[in-house]
Amino acid sequence: MKQEIQNYHKTLSPLDQQICDLLATLIIAELPEATSKIWHSHPVWFLDDNPIVGYSKQKKGIRLMFWSGADFNEASLNVKGEKFKDASIFYNNIEEVQESEVTRWLLKSKEIQWDYKNIVKRKGRLERIN
Repeated sequence: MKQEIQNYHKTLSPLDQQICDLLATLIIAELPEATSKIWHSHPVWFLDDNPIVGYSKQKKGIRLMFWSGADFNEASLNVKGEKFKDASIFYNNIEEVQESEVTRWLLKSKEIQWDYKNIVKRKGRLERIN
């Protein structure tokens, strides 16, 4: 895990750190080809410069977000974006994280992608990559 992501984790409560450590471990294991960085103040993983998955501390808990998750057809990813194709889930306890579920979503994130890296060039219009 990159130092900047570890530093992000250190700003969180011990419980939130546990959740984020587990999420990072799962993401790194399933997306070894992805690059990661702190983007818009939270950890995000990219495939070919396209944002795929990230998490952040919010009032409702730790939000795990998939940029193209609305098309995963996963009931648990029930926080849908209004403008784009993102979908999220919130965690408040490490026991809520179902590793097999997160792994399934990560596999889908490789197959189902919308082109966010070119959204400005396309004036806000998304196109499906695959």
